[in-house]
Amino acid sequence: MLRNLCGPVPLWQSPYAKMKSDLGFKFAVCSPVCFPIINPMLNAEIIAIGSEMLTPFRVDTNSLWLTERLNALGIDVKLKTVVGDDEARLEETIRDAMKRSEIVISTGGLGPTEDDITRKIFAQVLKRELTLNEEILEKLRARFAKRNMPMPEINARQALVMNNADILPNPNGTAPGMLIQEGKCTVVLLPGPPREMRPMFDNFVAPVLKQRVGDVLILRRKLTLFGLGESAVDELAAPIYTKYKNPSTTILFKDGQIELHLTVQVTNEAEGRQLLDEVTAQLYGVLGDYLFSQSDDTLEQVVGALLRQHNASVATAESCTGGLLAGRLTEVPGSSDYFIEGVVTYSNEAKMRMLGVSQELLAEHGAVSEPVACAMAEGVRKLAGTTLGIGITGIAGPGGGSEEKPVGLVYMALASENGVTARKFIFPGDRQFIRTLAVNAALDLIRRKLR
Repeated sequence: MLRNLCGPVPLWQSPYAKMKSDLGFKFAVCSPVCFPIINPMLNAEIIAIGSEMLTPFRVDTNSLWLTERLNALGIDVKLKTVVGDDEARLEETIRDAMKRSEIVISTGGLGPTEDDITRKIFAQVLKRELTLNEEILEKLRARFAKRNMPMPEINARQALVMNNADILPNPNGTAPGMLIQEGKCTVVLLPGPPREMRPMFDNFVAPVLKQRVGDVLILRRKLTLFGLGESAVDELAAPIYTKYKNPSTTILFKDGQIELHLTVQVTNEAEGRQLLDEVTAQLYGVLGDYLFSQSDDTLEQVVGALLRQHNASVATAESCTGGLLAGRLTEVPGSSDYFIEGVVTYSNEAKMRMLGVSQELLAEHGAVSEPVACAMAEGVRKLAGTTLGIGITGIAGPGGGSEEKPVGLVYMALASENGVTARKFIFPGDRQFIRTLAVNAALDLIRRKLR
């Protein structure tokens, strides 16, 4: 039975829901679209094996990469586990995983040493014998011979495979992988090194899983905004996204910005994109100008595109951010088209000498003040001869604050030929976070000026 996902959508009548080109949004207002809910996604879990993954010196990046690949196939990753080289705990983890998940993928522990226990413990759980595969053994010997090295006998362990397992070739290493269908559960054993694991998954595992998934497509869209807190975003967006089971919506807080991740599960790409357009337009109707991207574009990329579009240039004068704004702007390839100059004027003497900020202004208002931020913006614009000049001054902490001027107080100003716009902020958090938020706010100030 088809389930109707469409309820009343009064926000389609919002003036904000018209097509917007200034942010690069290319959706149009149209009638709501109804799609059936697809059968539930296959669920998977990943087991990263190796005691080194439990130390502060190694990070499990394999699970992140596999999650992206599995999601693209239409498979939902429900759980990730890191297990050390402990036989009892690994056996318990495998048994639990196979009870609750339709796909279980392990990485690591297929090497030749005593602590490489993956194949042994999986064989115990699956009640399958490990037998020496002569073909794999010969390939191992040939690999060592090609390098004019004798193969250590210990490497023969890597030729042990479970009965009735599909062997996954490993042209980039010595450890083959294995794929076993155990009832309704697909079990996959992959090596740990990414240069071995990734091609093995793409070439030999993904086609098998895709056949099991069928025609299901997973499409995603990321909406990014700045200037609202997570709870404020959710208060505005929840009445829209909670009407839908498909797409699903996740709200994330990252580096002072909010991301809304929309994920739709369909069998037809055009239908999926139409549904994403529908939800995006409604969210834009309530979030409006806080939204700056509906792709993976960063705030500095959006600002760079706007500067280039307007044939405008910018220069920066920074105090508390210490050059971080200039750094963000120049992370974008081709930023020399619009970024001309950046100065860090940390001391009062530097503000006076480089930007022409008067000693009287500093004495009357203090370095952290709106008048000084405005003078910095005007001074750097004049110095560089740019369309825009931006000045930032503040107290990043942890010390230096007062009751009148607390830690987190930041003034910034944007100067153009039409005058100066100034903003005052009091940012929360530690020194690093305050500086990150200040740079985001400065970029957003430029974006709003040019959009």
